[in-house]
Amino acid sequence: MKYFIEIWGCQMNEHDAEILAGMLEQLGYQKTEQEIDADLIILYTCCVREKAEHKVLARLGELKKYKHLNPNLVLAVGGCMAQQQEMGDYLRSRAPYVDLVFGTHNIHRLPQLLQEVKESDSILIEVWDKEQEIVEDLPAKRMDSVKAYVTITYGCNNFCSYCIVPYVRGRERSRHPKDILHEIEDLVEQGFKEIMLLGQNVNSYGKDLTQKIDFADLLEQIDSIEGLNRIRYMTSHPRDFSDKLINVIANSTKVCEHFHLPIQAGSSRILKQMRRGYTKEKYLELVEKIKTAVPNCTLTTDIIVGFPGETEEDFLETIDVIKKVRYDQAFTFLYSPRKGTPAASMPNQVPNDQKKQRFQHLLEVQNKISWEINQKYLNKTEEVLFEGPSKTNPNKLSGRTRGNKIVIAEADESVIGTIQPVKITDAQTWSLFGKLEQM
Repeated sequence: MKYFIEIWGCQMNEHDAEILAGMLEQLGYQKTEQEIDADLIILYTCCVREKAEHKVLARLGELKKYKHLNPNLVLAVGGCMAQQQEMGDYLRSRAPYVDLVFGTHNIHRLPQLLQEVKESDSILIEVWDKEQEIVEDLPAKRMDSVKAYVTITYGCNNFCSYCIVPYVRGRERSRHPKDILHEIEDLVEQGFKEIMLLGQNVNSYGKDLTQKIDFADLLEQIDSIEGLNRIRYMTSHPRDFSDKLINVIANSTKVCEHFHLPIQAGSSRILKQMRRGYTKEKYLELVEKIKTAVPNCTLTTDIIVGFPGETEEDFLETIDVIKKVRYDQAFTFLYSPRKGTPAASMPNQVPNDQKKQRFQHLLEVQNKISWEINQKYLNKTEEVLFEGPSKTNPNKLSGRTRGNKIVIAEADESVIGTIQPVKITDAQTWSLFGKLEQM
């Protein structure tokens, strides 16, 4: 039996897919890269933006033909899109050839659900309305051999007015530190060099635990694990980024000096409408604290263009933040209304043509800054953890600096999984190019 998993969305979805694959391989399934060869196809979905949902529906239409070629094929839809209210019934009517729909709270039940599908004559829909206790010790088939994802919190309590995540991922639940440390120690023993800690808001880790511990404390404990080279985390909320956390990162030997701080908008008025919990001034104050404590840091962000009610003046406030902070990179999105969120029914929705004009302006400003920052790396030597073949330069290897800069260089595959000094010889907007130096 062979399985094929297609993933949309964030790192959390990628790690969920690793767990799904781990359970399937325990059942005796083997992975295939070709959906035509699969006995089980799982679309693990995202619903943060409407475009992602449209892609899933289009993909289901494409996969329908394989049901005719293989009557025993099981076609499943899981993840955040499936978790939405009434989505199961919608898929029942829109794509009746789908065999299974499951949400984000019950992925651990996949083996049982597959057995139930075999015994059912119609689509099986199991989407839990509410999150349950965290299920530990689920198997995972890691997608990478160098770096690994480790979830530390599930769900989100922030309820930003534009965001669907709390409705499909549930309320915040923190894993116990002993379980996190045990998983990381096991990964290090397997040879993983870098750990990415995952959570919708890692900064709020521990608030729901009886044990007195916060994210800074957890980082200190992970930092002491022997054999681990690098620690990263995603995502952090600016409102909860404490002075204690900055100090711990500044004094750590393993936590990378890359800060991803989603600003979302530069206007304090819009930030209030977004329910972000900080102002433009407070955000810039946080950035200054980080730059002072960690002078060699890199900064990236998320920005939403065209939030309801955003005026030209509001947008220019966002441009002002970009110019003041000088991000290494910004992940920018056109605002997409999500049914069930407060922002979807707000007045003064920004027309698409205005969104696109502002989006283009923002890209031009940010791309120029990204290019200028990368030019400063020319002729410098950076420590690069090589991850594997480059996707854009197949004959070369790709790796990352501690600041999360992509570096492409000619190197033997024996350096994959090792940290090597690389002299930067060329710098472009999105990546650096270099040459290995002698150790």
